[in-house]
Amino acid sequence: MSTTITQDAPHASTTSDIAIADVERVAAQVANAAQAVEEVIYGQRQVVEECLITVLAGGHGLLIGVPGLAKTKLVQTLGTVLGLDDKRVQFTPDLMPADILGSEVLDQAGDGRRSFRFIQGPVFCQLLMADEINRASPRTQSALLQAMQEHRVSVAGAYHLLPQPFHVLATQNPIEQEGTYPLPEAQLDRFLMQIDIGYPDERAERDIVLRTTGAESSEPRQVMTAKDLMAAQKLVRQIPVGESVVNAILRLVRAGRPDTSPIPEVKQNVLWGPGPRASQALMLASRARALLQGRLAPSVDDVLTLAKPVLQHRMALTFSARADGQSVHDIIDKLCAYANDV
Repeated sequence: MSTTITQDAPHASTTSDIAIADVERVAAQVANAAQAVEEVIYGQRQVVEECLITVLAGGHGLLIGVPGLAKTKLVQTLGTVLGLDDKRVQFTPDLMPADILGSEVLDQAGDGRRSFRFIQGPVFCQLLMADEINRASPRTQSALLQAMQEHRVSVAGAYHLLPQPFHVLATQNPIEQEGTYPLPEAQLDRFLMQIDIGYPDERAERDIVLRTTGAESSEPRQVMTAKDLMAAQKLVRQIPVGESVVNAILRLVRAGRPDTSPIPEVKQNVLWGPGPRASQALMLASRARALLQGRLAPSVDDVLTLAKPVLQHRMALTFSARADGQSVHDIIDKLCAYANDV
């Protein structure tokens, strides 16, 4: 039975009406997936939620945290729980683009004829774990640009389509640590969300100590399939969005650009701000968060909650602002206050 979703503006949604039963069914599936992940990853509920939002929105995620916070294990667990074909690439300073994308080799037939044959690299999977992505050179990091945006790669002038769905979940150590390179801005912009992983609280760390150092440990279990995930991603794009949410997204993103921002602190302290891809990311992520929580439409609160993970890697402060102790989070707080002041 289909039910029309009431909107606060007739043009706020570009999709047809959705069924409440479909939302409830998919929300239950995703909730079970989140629970399955939390059975293995302790004390990181917000991180798990943001990872699932990223995948539901059809995007890529950048997980940042110091070593030892189970970033790699989290990505591996997500691959198992979601039923995706996952592969892992350990990024190192000597890693080459061909080690990720694949390369052509010369074959010689029995009659002496020669031809080139393409050997697929690890990028040909449904979930690619780019482990410690900022330990590779910028040249190698940029090898993922086309794959992340177009879901295909070009080698020797020929295009090769990637499997569907395709997601990159990259882990990164803080750039202040030894042996790391900053990611190119063009690549950062292709990550739907930057997911910061902090230290667990005392109760969660107690669980980690007790449950992971014994004879047995929790193993991830599959809850969804790739087909289920693609159906959920399709449903995310059908969720209607009210005019107030659209306005909040536009006010938030456009106010973050120093050339046109009405906020003095942005004009003074921001070197460059978020582009239209940030608006798209906020729209999809807000819809995905609503679906994850079993709601039929996103709210302005969804936009404000997701502002930091969506915007923080798409903005840069001036040198003087950094010297004065300003942070991107401070600027985003001001953007949220401005966007919410309607």
